[in-house]
Amino acid sequence: MPVMADVIHKERSLYRNILVEETGDLRCLKFDEKTRKSSQSCMYISKPDKLVFNYTKMSFASLLMIDNPKNVLIIGLGGGTLSNVIHELYPNATIENVEIDPAVIKVARDYFNFIETDKVTVKVQDGRIFIKRAAIKKAQYDWIILDAFNGDYIPEHLLTKEFFAEVKSVLTPNGIVAANTFSSSKLYQHESATYHAVFGDFINVTTEKNSNRIILAGFDKLPSDKVLNERMKTLAPALKKYDIDIEKLRNSLFFTKGNRDWPEDTKVLTDQYSPANLLNF
Repeated sequence: MPVMADVIHKERSLYRNILVEETGDLRCLKFDEKTRKSSQSCMYISKPDKLVFNYTKMSFASLLMIDNPKNVLIIGLGGGTLSNVIHELYPNATIENVEIDPAVIKVARDYFNFIETDKVTVKVQDGRIFIKRAAIKKAQYDWIILDAFNGDYIPEHLLTKEFFAEVKSVLTPNGIVAANTFSSSKLYQHESATYHAVFGDFINVTTEKNSNRIILAGFDKLPSDKVLNERMKTLAPALKKYDIDIEKLRNSLFFTKGNRDWPEDTKVLTDQYSPANLLNF
């Protein structure tokens, strides 16, 4: 018999239903009370370092593209897992988390060991507004992680050409954007065309058993195989404790240059053309 989940926290925030459930050793944050199928964040209570989700592990393919990130921006907090791991790996890095829902921040603190320090902060704000203001202040980040979900999909205003241009404007010359999205979405081709319109050729990170994809964008050129392999060897020991197989990720990089898997005439998503009807993936 399957183990029944215990609901240990439940509330209706300004934006969504929030649930924290425990099933044995697994504690999960969920946004949709009706289906409870998709979790926004999970942790093993007895092994909080070990990452649960493939997409979280896949995000660390970013580190094959950059060395020693110093200024990190994460849009969408969830349980704070990404922020915690990055802080452990790079304790001197400044990490700014942006989360629209204050209730999510409180749950991350109370149930998911979200770490806050002088270097690790969280701000209650819409991600797009934060980036607009960061651009005005001429802020620059060398690792920007887009991980905002509203329970159904990525919010529409965080999927447009205009938004990606704003993101690009706060990225350092050698920085990387890592976007968590889906390979099974009906928006797949539109998202690809939109990222390409702003950033040029990018990398897809996918694994065969997983419907997630991580888009890595913003770099001028692909690092050489020699550099990628050196970074992989350096990172492997540090990432092992989180159950991240960086060698597997190294082999999961798919560069779109000469390998585009969307039609030339695919419509780019804009603030005027953001087809909500296609979001039912």
